[in-house]
Amino acid sequence: MKHLSLRSVRWFAASAALAALCFGQNVLAQAAKYGPGASATEIKLGQTMPYSGPASAYGTIGKVETAYFKMINDNGGINGRKIDLISLDDGYSPPKAVEQVRRLVEQDEVLALFQTLGTPSNSAIHNYVNAKKVPHLLLATGATKWGDPKNYPWTMGFNLSYQSEGQIYAKWLLKNKPNAKVAVLYQNDDYGKDVLKGVKDGLGAAAAKMIIAEATYEVTDPTIDSQMIKLQGSGADTFIDITTPKFGAQAVRKAYDSGWKPLHILNNVSASIGSVLVPAGVEKAIGAITVSYYKDQNDPQWKDDPAMLEWRAFMGRYYREGDPKDQSNLYGYLAAQIMVQILKQCGNDLTRENVMRQAANLKNFKLPLLLPGMTINTSPTDFFPIQQAQLERFNGTQWQLFGELIGTDAR
Repeated sequence: MKHLSLRSVRWFAASAALAALCFGQNVLAQAAKYGPGASATEIKLGQTMPYSGPASAYGTIGKVETAYFKMINDNGGINGRKIDLISLDDGYSPPKAVEQVRRLVEQDEVLALFQTLGTPSNSAIHNYVNAKKVPHLLLATGATKWGDPKNYPWTMGFNLSYQSEGQIYAKWLLKNKPNAKVAVLYQNDDYGKDVLKGVKDGLGAAAAKMIIAEATYEVTDPTIDSQMIKLQGSGADTFIDITTPKFGAQAVRKAYDSGWKPLHILNNVSASIGSVLVPAGVEKAIGAITVSYYKDQNDPQWKDDPAMLEWRAFMGRYYREGDPKDQSNLYGYLAAQIMVQILKQCGNDLTRENVMRQAANLKNFKLPLLLPGMTINTSPTDFFPIQQAQLERFNGTQWQLFGELIGTDAR
């Protein structure tokens, strides 16, 4: 056998090293799995938001989430992949939402939908996204139907369920104001009816006696003045206000200006100081009660809270145009944090199936901006990430928590 020259040895060594490198890269490439909208460098998400229309106050949620993902990207992304959130305006119109979601799924080919907002819009795309097997995650709506993994395994909500919220108000009334005469204003859609069902379920047999007046409005109505006059005329001393921000502000203002002074229970989606109470006049909302599951940036007790300071620093750097008093900007930040956790858990398996699997496998996940003691848990049979909350009362400056953290049965 002839001796190899030094040159030949070096050539063989270099070839072997190159082969090993290629083999290693091939193994890594084989280990990584990608569905539509995912690659070695990118994770594409989609959402629709009401940047225009009657619920445009919520548009800030999409903006703060876009800003949060930019921060994540600036810090290296998720396992080296940058998040591209395609956020489209649906005007809070179900037909427009259908059109935009079809574009996101069929043209943009997003990996998953994230935080699509509104009960009417999500109802319109519910069947479509499940038929297409697209993860439909952390919906910005509390409709109870978003937690139905048996029939809709690709859809998972985020908010405390509306029925649970209604039950909390009802249970508090039964204990603290059992002789209340209740008037209810609610949006005439699945969202409004869902909260009302929770109230009636919570009141049980007492509902027929306690609820003495009901009125509805459409999202296209310019005002709710006539409904408020009707409810005031009922003689009710308790007002359960199931409205979105535009109408929540109108209800607060109209009740006060007309001289009606009921106990005002204001549902969580309209509890924002920045987008509801300030436009209405904060002095007009004193004594109102709502429910919350995350810290209020306007509450002095969280002034020096490390997580709150971190959120303020984020707002100052990445979303300067956002209102730091608007709770929607803290809400969107929380939702984005959970989405990042789901993507981290996916590792290199970025298929739609695994995204859904990880969304349904959140175990004792703690977010420091949630109320103390709260954790997020999901499972293949439990699609309700938030199942605890606490009541709070508005004092003219901020909401003040009272009572205990209440566990709910979201189902």
